[in-house]
Amino acid sequence: MKDTSVVLSGWRLDNPVIPASGTFGFGNEFKDFYDINILGTFSFKGTTREARFGNPTPRIAECTAGMINAVGLQNPGIDRVIAEELPRLKRYFRKPVIANISGFSIEEYAYCCERIDREEQVGLIEVNVSCPNVRHGGMSFGTSPEAAAEVTRAVKAVTTKPVYIKLSPNVTDIVAIARACEEAGADGLCLINTMLGMRIDTMRRRPVIANTMGGFSGAAIFPVALRMVFQVAAACRIPVIGCGGVETPRDVIEMMMAGATAVEVGAANLRDPYASKKIVEGLPAEMERLGIERLADIIGCAQ
Repeated sequence: MKDTSVVLSGWRLDNPVIPASGTFGFGNEFKDFYDINILGTFSFKGTTREARFGNPTPRIAECTAGMINAVGLQNPGIDRVIAEELPRLKRYFRKPVIANISGFSIEEYAYCCERIDREEQVGLIEVNVSCPNVRHGGMSFGTSPEAAAEVTRAVKAVTTKPVYIKLSPNVTDIVAIARACEEAGADGLCLINTMLGMRIDTMRRRPVIANTMGGFSGAAIFPVALRMVFQVAAACRIPVIGCGGVETPRDVIEMMMAGATAVEVGAANLRDPYASKKIVEGLPAEMERLGIERLADIIGCAQ
């Protein structure tokens, strides 16, 4: 019997497979396809203080080996997530979940994290620092070590549960930002979020997406994500969740060998609703092929 379990900041997961925020909603749609309790856990839809309709359409563009999205953090807001989504979630998902929190100011991050920290169903808080800082000209919090650290300190001051900072790859030195978050008290890191990309409609001679640019994800970004996970895991002492282009059990094992303790699956869920299920079920066979008895033993072995 292969041991697929991993531990994130004291939280034991049956396996390292975690559907990424924004690709799994609150699990409600996916529960009709399979028993989602086979997952390690999942990261629910990015949540802000106020409800957001998101960006104008079209906001999805197809690419070779990936996709671009500019959904714009469409979500019902923190109050409805707590009052409606979490009680509904409890009826079909028996495990704690990861709460993905976004914000446009330090105060908004702190407010939402403090609220969600009180919920028993939340095992870990994932803070998305790829949002534009409205007080500093729209630059993402995650592009500056100082800003990322400021968010981390503010959130840690009002929470008791583990806080993982989800980092943007759209930076020159992701290691500097990762270290800043670690020094500010982060319990872990998640990387990478989407890269920045665009497509042009050659018939209309204008960008496909109404927002012009959006987040590029899918298999094409896996080598970049793997490289960044490797660099950050080598430089930091806190756990890393690897994310970006993961589609197969082999991808999960590569991420873990690079230094990830767990792995998020994103765009693959949008193309195939069974993607995460197939990865979970395929892990033991891939472990057998590679002579791995315990997944936890391979974390960072390629370092």
